Parts: sequence; structure tokens; C-alpha cells
Amino acid sequence: MNRVMLQIGPIEIKWYSFLLLVGAFLGIALLIKESKKFSYPKDFIFNLAFWAIIMGFIGARIYYVIFNWAIYASSPISIFKVWEGGLAIHGGLIFGVLTIFLYCHKEGYNFIKILDMAVPSVILAQAIGRWGNFFNMEAHGGIVSLSFLRKIHIPNFIINGMNINGIYYHPTFFYESMWCLLGFLLLIIIRKSKKIKVGMLTCFYLIWYSVGRFFIEGLRTDSLMIGGFKMAQVVSALLIVGAIIWLIFICKKGKYENLYYEESVTL
Repeated sequence: MNRVMLQIGPIEIKWYSFLLLVGAFLGIALLIKESKKFSYPKDFIFNLAFWAIIMGFIGARIYYVIFNWAIYASSPISIFKVWEGGLAIHGGLIFGVLTIFLYCHKEGYNFIKILDMAVPSVILAQAIGRWGNFFNMEAHGGIVSLSFLRKIHIPNFIINGMNINGIYYHPTFFYESMWCLLGFLLLIIIRKSKKIKVGMLTCFYLIWYSVGRFFIEGLRTDSLMIGGFKMAQVVSALLIVGAIIWLIFICKKGKYENLYYEESVTL
């Protein structure tokens, strides 16, 4: 598998970096389109998305490095080689959400409403970004047989890509990408309802992504660990419980209280 998409002289453009950029640009475009329904200033949305992506990227790297410090301690310069892979989505979410919170607080906009608008963009970017793992031959699962991969009816180029040194592996990147893509489509459908309340889309995202990630993570062989547990599964379980409790709280509000499609965009 060739990690390089395009090479011009000494300059290499790798699939991993390219796909992350594609996901980011599509996500921003989708968010800007949605924000027009509520008359949010375009500059506010663009700046918010820009800083959330930057800080999310930094957070994803920091999170990954912390849980792999034994590897990076002997070669700290490798911390900056992000094009080789090594990002953790939960770290990106933590830093990204914190950035959105601080920016919304500074500008006086509804933080949860912005999260609701952003989650379809986030999960779409995740669906696209996972293909970077395919080209890097990482984030795969355990050993499987060729016959198993053929039985689950995945494209041949993925089967061939999962043949690493003569051994076939679970294409967990593909499972997660398809799960995220389905989640994106469901979010778009749910968002069309005039009855949804602020916070519901974020709750759906947290539950949907976390359920899929919990089970897919169980198949992976490169998980970040805490004690004897897979960190992604621990975080996913906590997010599922937290989002369900939050959703129950939202549903207890009045039928027409705090609707997503209310005109107000400020706190």
C-alpha cells in the first residue's frame, strides 16, 4: 500500500493528510450551509470551525502521544511527524469541544446549539478520515481468513489492502467509516424534524458513534490502554451513559421548549 498520493520533486502529499483536509473542508462547508438557516455571521462560523479543527488536531495528537509515551520518549522529534499517523479522536473531541465552548462564550452564542449544528460535520469528517488509516496500514483488527473477508462482501481493493505481509486482518477502519457514514445520514434525516430540541443531535452523535466505537475497538489490536482496559471503550461507555442521561433531561422539557429551529441564536 502506497502512503503517498502525489509526489512533486522532494514534496510528498500523503493520503492520510489529504483525507484529513478533505474531511475538514467538507465539514466546514456543511456547517456554514446549516448556519445560514439561523443567520449566524459567516465569519464567526468560519473562525470557530478553523480554531476547533486546529485545536482538535493538536488534542488528538497529544492524547495519542500521552498513551504511547514509551515510544516517543526516546525520540521526541517523532511527536511532530503527524503525517505518519497517530491521532486519537477522543483527544480531538475534547480539545475541539473545549475550543467551541470558549469561543461561543466569548462571542455570546449558544454553545449547545453550535454543537448540534457541528456534529454532522464531525461524523462525516471521521468517516472520510478513517480511510487515511487504510493507506497507512494501521487501525486494523486481528487476524482473519481470506474467506471471511469475502463473505462480508467488502470491495476487493480493501481485501487486498488488508493483506499485510501475507496475513489478512479485520478492516476495522472500514467498519468505523461505514458506521460514521450511516450516522451522518441519520443525523441529516433527524435534523429535518421541526420537533427536535437543542442538544438532541449532539446526544444522538455521542450515543451512535460511541456504541459503534465500543464494539469496533474490541476488534482492534493497536488500542490505547489504561490498566487492562481499552481506553476508547472506557470513554465510549462513559459517553453513552452521559448522553442518555442528558437526553432524558432534554425530553423532560416542555414540548415546544428550546426547539432547535427557534430563531434565537444567542444565549
